[in-house]
Parts: sequence; C-alpha cells; structure tokens
Amino acid sequence: MDGIIPLWKPKGLTSHDCVMKIRKLLHMKKVGHTGTLDPEAEGVLPICVGQATKIVPFLTDTNKTYLAEITLGTATETEDGTGQVIDRKMVEKQPALQAIETVLQSFTGEITQIPPMYSAVKVNGKKLYEYARANQPVDRPERTVTIFELAFIEFINDASFKINVVCSKGTYIRTLCVDIGQRLGYPAHMSALTRTRTGSIAQSDTVTFTAIEKAVKMDQTKKLLLPITRGLTHLDCIMVDDDTKQKVLCGQKLAKRDLRFKTDPFLMMHQDKVLAIYQTHPENDKQIKPVRVFS
Repeated sequence: MDGIIPLWKPKGLTSHDCVMKIRKLLHMKKVGHTGTLDPEAEGVLPICVGQATKIVPFLTDTNKTYLAEITLGTATETEDGTGQVIDRKMVEKQPALQAIETVLQSFTGEITQIPPMYSAVKVNGKKLYEYARANQPVDRPERTVTIFELAFIEFINDASFKINVVCSKGTYIRTLCVDIGQRLGYPAHMSALTRTRTGSIAQSDTVTFTAIEKAVKMDQTKKLLLPITRGLTHLDCIMVDDDTKQKVLCGQKLAKRDLRFKTDPFLMMHQDKVLAIYQTHPENDKQIKPVRVFS
C-alpha cells in the first residue's frame, strides 16, 4: 500500500504519536509524517505510507497555511498557552484594527526568527527544549523564513484575535505571534493553532482517526489514500517515453540535453505515474541524476 493519508491531527497527540498509531492500524513500518505539528495544535498532517515515505522531505518543504490566535497581555516560557507566564501587561483597550494590519504588513515577506527555547531545533547535537528543561543557557541560531500572506481574521475579545498565515517551511508561528504582540506593545503568546493546508493538501481533503479505523475494519484503507503525486505538485514534471521509463526505473543518470524544467529537483513521469524524482547532477550540469526512484 503506497500513498498519502491526509490526516486531520487532533489536539493532544504529537506528530510522532500519529505515526505510531497509523503503523499499528495498518500493520506497516514504512510510515512517516511530513512536518511536526505541536501537540496542542490540530490540523492537516499528511502521513506517507509505503513508497510515499520517499517523498517526506519534499512534502515537508512545501508552504503551510495556519489559523492562529494571538493573546496579548501575557508571555509564556513556551510561547504558547501551555507554558508558565513570564511577563504580564494589562490590555486596557482593544488595539485598533488599522494598527494590527500595519504590524501584520511589516511581517510580510522574508523575516528572521529566533526559534523558541521549547522547540526541537538542535544546537551542538542537543535539542533546545533539553537546554530549557535543564535551565542551561544557549545561543539560538537565527533562521530566515518567508511569510507569503498574513491577514487579520477577527477579534475574539479585547486581548485576543485570529490571523491567517501562509508561510515557508521552518516558520515558528508561536514566535511570529510573540513578535507581533511585541510590535503592538504587549507581551503575547499563541493561544491556539490550526494548520489548514500543507502544500496542495487542504482541510477538505483530510480524514480523522475514526474514519481510518472504520476503513481498516472494512478493508477499505486504500480508498483514503491520496496518490504520491499529490505531495509533489510543487515540482515541475517531465513526461518520458517507454524507453526512457526503463532507464529511469533502473536509476540511470541521463543526459540533460534539451530538457526544460522550472524546478530542480523535478518529476519524471510516464502517463499518470510518477517514476522518480531527478535533479541536475551536482558535479556535471550536463547530466541529471535520480534523487528518489519509485518501484
């Protein structure tokens, strides 16, 4: 069984928990998720099974869309609602919508973030949350991410409001919420988070664990799977003939010649089936070589 289970991750489970649960349900070892979602967050978490596990890093690289709630007036050690409060400031009046929209506009585009201490980013082989739990100081590396869209949705109350975020991989929405709050003049934290899209896989495509369990009992699990190509829609595609198909399946390097592709890496396909992911040879730009080959 090969394909993508478009899981709607419930609150309370880690992404790894979801992988382990699906492994048990499907009795398969080749299962992997495509981008960590915090335990208290819910939303789109594509789970790759079988041959689809080969595309995990490529699907992880796609843009993500989130619905986040920012609460002004309190900052926490974890930057979300689960941590201890480390700073407070009374919100006496609801911020003006124009002020919020101006701040949101200032975060659109390429920005620099410092990952939160309670995160899995590694420094010197050790995860940041391990430093945090041991109360050990550490220099956190900056990272550059891109915010493609950032829009105000609605006020929840005078101190809380929702935003919609479309961003590149590696973006910490918790940190974005904290930084937006600081720009508005308040300590802040992310009080809720829902991922509504990963690449081309949207909330409307997803299935719950209840639906998966039901499908397993009825031996209809394959009906839940999205094809591998759904996780690769952001890559360009080259259609090949029967002769080239065999070379691709054998993992051969090929001459670049007159091939035209907008993304690198790119897909090699025959009819409606993806054969492999290729890229320009790093040591010979006149050749292309396979990155992943699908049997």
